[in-house]
Amino acid sequence: MTKMLLLGEAWGRDEELEGRPFVGSSGFVLNGMLREIGIVRDECYVTTVFNLRPEPSNDVVNLCGPKAEGIPGYPALVNGKYVRAQYAPELARLFREIDHVQPNVIVALGATAAWALCKTSGIKKIRGAPILGRNGVKVLPTYHPVAVSRDWTLRPVVLADLDKAKAEAEYPEIRRPQRFVHIEPTIGDLVEFEFAFIRPASSISIDIETKGDQITCVGFAPSIDRCLVVPFYDPSRPDGNYWHTLEDELLAWQWVRRICAMRRQIVFQNGLYDMHFLWRRYGIPVPHAADDTMLMHHALQPEMEKGLGFMGSLYTNEASWKFMRDDHDTVKRED
Repeated sequence: MTKMLLLGEAWGRDEELEGRPFVGSSGFVLNGMLREIGIVRDECYVTTVFNLRPEPSNDVVNLCGPKAEGIPGYPALVNGKYVRAQYAPELARLFREIDHVQPNVIVALGATAAWALCKTSGIKKIRGAPILGRNGVKVLPTYHPVAVSRDWTLRPVVLADLDKAKAEAEYPEIRRPQRFVHIEPTIGDLVEFEFAFIRPASSISIDIETKGDQITCVGFAPSIDRCLVVPFYDPSRPDGNYWHTLEDELLAWQWVRRICAMRRQIVFQNGLYDMHFLWRRYGIPVPHAADDTMLMHHALQPEMEKGLGFMGSLYTNEASWKFMRDDHDTVKRED
């Protein structure tokens, strides 16, 4: 069994001449990145979605047509263009290869590879985190070497993804960190959470969500696996207020104020915005703010994006939390 399968898009001129993938300029770029991470190419199974050269150029758009001509069950590859059903045998061949190799992880190099394995369009939002592909095979999407050769700033991103793939290749299942998120709290829940988790903690991560000039909720994470969300807005209620009485809402704000003022190492993401909003709108100071993950990341990688989703794809093993998912359990409190 091969631990890692590297999946490309289609053959170029050099690949067509030699009858194997990644032997031209894209192979040169890929091989350099693999060596830098310590992945031995000869120990990987390397193939492409389409073992052919798209004509008249190397662009896979040449294989596409209108939706009526597309492979049933597959979304558009790019901009409303669907891979024609005549190329479905190429997918069948690819799936036979995967079933034969049984890799622990497939590195989907580019949008076409991700499309074939995960039936998704685009690569930017899904790269960097392992997801389940066809028949439950673990897939880690990243940019294609051709994209790297056109935009060298993508190279450190792909290196980070390959480093993650190297670790993922040691086991076939997806291993997500277990998180406990306390939601829909009562005032009593806030007090219990404070004594059980916040007071023993040496640091607290704080994050706010806003709508207009109002804070809709404030999150507090005293550890990497435990956090609590204090809501103030509930769209299901006629008045939009999560707390049913003014007294409870004031108690909740008092709790937020007390936690923000604690002598703990306070961590933010883009904290200047959060601290300014807390102080300007609610008069809540955060005197012990110590670290900002966005600024720390920017200091390390100034050429990269600074959004939380992108940073999560680099530094964590989480799938993008911007997409709704059903892989969580809700434990309801027994009243």
